[in-house]
Amino acid sequence: MTKKIILSGMRPTGRLHIGHFVGALENWIKLQNEYQNYHLIADYHVLTTSLNTKNIYQDSLDMLIDWIAAGIDPEKSPMFRQSQIKEHTELQLIFAMLVTVNRLERNPTLKDQVRDLSIENVIYGHLGYPVLQAADILLYKGNYVPVGEDQVPHVEITREIARKFNNAFGEVFPECEPLLTKSPRLIGLDGNSKMSKSLGNTILLSDSPEEITLKLRKAVTDTQKQRKGDPGRPEVCVVFSYHKHFNTDEAPAIDSDCREGKLGCVDCKLKCAAKISEFLSPVYNRRKELENKTNYLIETLINGEQRAREKAVETMKEVRSVMQIG
Repeated sequence: MTKKIILSGMRPTGRLHIGHFVGALENWIKLQNEYQNYHLIADYHVLTTSLNTKNIYQDSLDMLIDWIAAGIDPEKSPMFRQSQIKEHTELQLIFAMLVTVNRLERNPTLKDQVRDLSIENVIYGHLGYPVLQAADILLYKGNYVPVGEDQVPHVEITREIARKFNNAFGEVFPECEPLLTKSPRLIGLDGNSKMSKSLGNTILLSDSPEEITLKLRKAVTDTQKQRKGDPGRPEVCVVFSYHKHFNTDEAPAIDSDCREGKLGCVDCKLKCAAKISEFLSPVYNRRKELENKTNYLIETLINGEQRAREKAVETMKEVRSVMQIG
């Protein structure tokens, strides 16, 4: 039985943090045994937020290291750079003729990005982001796209574009479906709703146990709990939110002891740091090995890009055939 196809990807912004692991990587690792996964290093998408391209290659390698160290298997799941598969931009051009400006302007994630990045002038790259994303997905005939609820509007635009192409020219593309993930979004160390390297509130997959401990010492806790004997509110504590994911066995007791004032914040942070370090130990050690294997990393990219290119070329032959343009 042929496996269904999944396209997943991230913009290469360098080393990943535990928010990426919890929000995406854990799910990708589980899915790779059930589906044929393609993993996209979305380096063209980086240009929507910065035209500085000098770090994209190294950032791509750093992200690739984290993917493999976390458990993505290159043999099962090709990993490749978007910019190296020229068919992405060719298909984007065709898809751009199938969607109106008004439709793209109604995309709620566009408004979120403009707000979050304090963008004064919206460029076509922002407006057309979902069009390139549709090309990314449909070039590999993706059946499913693992996303959180906030990304469902992008998938719906992809479905609309696939439907319009198929109606106009002939059946080529599946109408992909969102594969909703229930993974929580980890709060940043500073209590910000989003963990982000630009905010300096992350724990990286590449952080040593010592670095994790130092970072957690500065993490925001319940402001009403000033000393050990004070009753705490775990539901508003950043550190407890990490316990719930990385220290599930002890989390109920920590919740109770915090509320009763039996557990102080310093001891709680040390427990959490130890558990996160223990959890990430295999990833950290594997990452250290991979950092010295540049040739292996380049070969992994080249192999993944060759496999992705074969699928992309095959799809574009179909597209040109039904469109009678080549």
